[in-house]
Amino acid sequence: MASTDTSSRPTTTASKTGARSGGPGGTTTIADGVVATIAGIAVRESDGIYALGGSASRALGSVRDRMAKAPDPSRGVKVEVGETQTAVDVDVIVEYGEPIAEDAKDIRTRVTDAVETMTGLEVVEININVLDVHLPGSDDEGEGGGRSDRVQ
Repeated sequence: MASTDTSSRPTTTASKTGARSGGPGGTTTIADGVVATIAGIAVRESDGIYALGGSASRALGSVRDRMAKAPDPSRGVKVEVGETQTAVDVDVIVEYGEPIAEDAKDIRTRVTDAVETMTGLEVVEININVLDVHLPGSDDEGEGGGRSDRVQ
């Protein structure tokens, strides 16, 4: 977890604001899940991304999403959060035909902007693992329970 003490380390937005306004000091703690959620939302906003996470995490996540009636924005995202820095690992499935190198650059830009703006943490590394390519018309849903058309 990231922690900010406004009295001794004026490096984050919260500490600068408190110091300038003459308000009370204190500590701001940012949980790893907060950073993962911010990063996950930023990745989903990137062009060319079909899904986050591998097939097992997506399957488990879809069950969890149905029970919670809300998607988990941090699925497929792992973070390490220090006191002033964070590193992000993202597992993605890209759309077929998309330039993967450009998509990765877009992901890094969006995640860095979102995390640094919202948390004040410096993003030092974003590792992107492209796990698969989604082909148009190959959605898992609507395929008759996973059976092929060849057998009954």
